[in-house]
Amino acid sequence: MNPPPDAGRTGTPRYLPDRRRELVIFFDRPSETLTREALRDVQTAKLAALLEVVFGRNRFYTDKMSTAGVTPEDIRSLEDMKCLPMTTKLELASAAEADPPFGTNATFPETDYTRIHQTSGTTGKPLKVFDTEESWDWWGRCWAYVLSGAGLTAVDRLFLPFSFGPFIGFWSALEGAKQIGALLIPGGGATSAQRAYLMGEHGVTAMCCTPTYALRLADVARSEGVDLESLPLRTIITAGEPGGNIPAIKQRIEAVWGAKVFDHAGASEVGPHSFECEPQPGGTHAIETEFIVEVLDGTTHEPVSPGEMGELVITGLGRLGFPAIRYRTGDLVRLNNEPCVCGRTFVRFEGGVLGRADDMIIVRGVNLFPDAIENLVRQIETVAEYQITVSKGTDLAGLAVSIEVVEGADPEDTGALVMKNVRNTLGLSPVVTVEPSGTLPRFELKAKRFHVVD
Repeated sequence: MNPPPDAGRTGTPRYLPDRRRELVIFFDRPSETLTREALRDVQTAKLAALLEVVFGRNRFYTDKMSTAGVTPEDIRSLEDMKCLPMTTKLELASAAEADPPFGTNATFPETDYTRIHQTSGTTGKPLKVFDTEESWDWWGRCWAYVLSGAGLTAVDRLFLPFSFGPFIGFWSALEGAKQIGALLIPGGGATSAQRAYLMGEHGVTAMCCTPTYALRLADVARSEGVDLESLPLRTIITAGEPGGNIPAIKQRIEAVWGAKVFDHAGASEVGPHSFECEPQPGGTHAIETEFIVEVLDGTTHEPVSPGEMGELVITGLGRLGFPAIRYRTGDLVRLNNEPCVCGRTFVRFEGGVLGRADDMIIVRGVNLFPDAIENLVRQIETVAEYQITVSKGTDLAGLAVSIEVVEGADPEDTGALVMKNVRNTLGLSPVVTVEPSGTLPRFELKAKRFHVVD
């Protein structure tokens, strides 16, 4: 299979055998390398402009601020932000139901909105989200930071193997690709086998998908006889679920594709807010020119020290039509404000998003997050697919792991390795069951492998 031609395109081709380049790519170098003082000035100015537009027009936030006794004039610095009330997903859901279909968190008239999507619904009823043309362009700008952070430029051919639907997924990656000038290759409306051939036909150099689907597509491609090593693919950007920041899963994706995996995080309510840079020193950069991030203690709501785990509270600065001001994401992160080797001054979330505050469970006295168990299962290379179930109906919660093994692997040995890995690391002995191949569900977007039953 031949590498993609670069005639008529700019930049340095990235399908070189060693898949390395010496130059770090920026989307907007001046903004990404601002001094901390200059960055705070940018954030303060954008926050003032946001509040000026929202207050008096947006019923939801006007009511919240009025109830708290706060006006835009009271917020003169970032330190004053603590006067602003925080926002929860439940509040946004109630605002949507209060005046359907747009709800009270709409700043502008209905005719100003050009996009509608919704959350995945994995933590409750899907929340409908609306964007103006300006807000949608802002989504694309944020994604341009994500793509550039992974080293993509106009010479790349970006593959999006998913079908459009109400869930935002990687919608805005299209706009990001447009802003950096990359060639966008859609893979919607096709089977996984067709997508694998399409990647080879068009010389794909980069792909955006969930970690789950990256592994699923690799399995299908190999079963169809596609030589993954012959593909010029060098970059995979993951999002939508944990995995890109879970070492075992990241390493497996990189091994099967021979490509470098980059993590990214965002949410429908706030937009794409953080990305992993090329040197990958550990963690994702927050796009601080577009967001104000706070890491707070979940109980006291006071800031935690850098390096301590806390809840990510985020304010979007470029989305006026459907604002998110001091939004409690429920995501747990550790802030790292040390300079990065890539040259960016944006703070990092050490290890990316570490889990969700509401996902922690107690199994026989041990505090666990789903990501921790998934990492242990994925460390066993002969596990093809898995499902984890915690049963809470007994006095002592039980942990069960159902697995499928890769073709040719010994099921008994694989099951024993999973048992040993979990027991030695967590001190828990799960019930491990080996299922026939193809029994467990497969996913293209957000995977649901962790279940809690009463």
